[in-house]
Amino acid sequence: MAAITLYHNKNCSTSRKALARLEDTGADFDVVEYLKHPLTKAELGRLVDAIDSPPADLVRKDPKFKALGLDPADYTSKTAVVALLVEHPELMQRPVLVKGTTGLIARPVERVDELL
Repeated sequence: MAAITLYHNKNCSTSRKALARLEDTGADFDVVEYLKHPLTKAELGRLVDAIDSPPADLVRKDPKFKALGLDPADYTSKTAVVALLVEHPELMQRPVLVKGTTGLIARPVERVDELL
């Protein structure tokens, strides 16, 4: 298993920049394309526990979120965020990096350096 895991969406420019940054440094990392291989409830729970942000930050409040008629106030707890992302993985913020038990949302992409 690699030292760093990148939860990646190839359609996201910031996620592509994070991937390029990892490649440029020669870091040992794995890529998880979470839209092709959705995360389980347990995996998402570990991800929420790892990130250095509140659980709500893992949810994108984008047009899809609004189109679903969702209210940000309903997605602040770990349980609610995990349930939402199991059902709608496309709402997961990206890119997310994890090293051991420490993780972060790499927005801006320079945050990648915090795990290197």
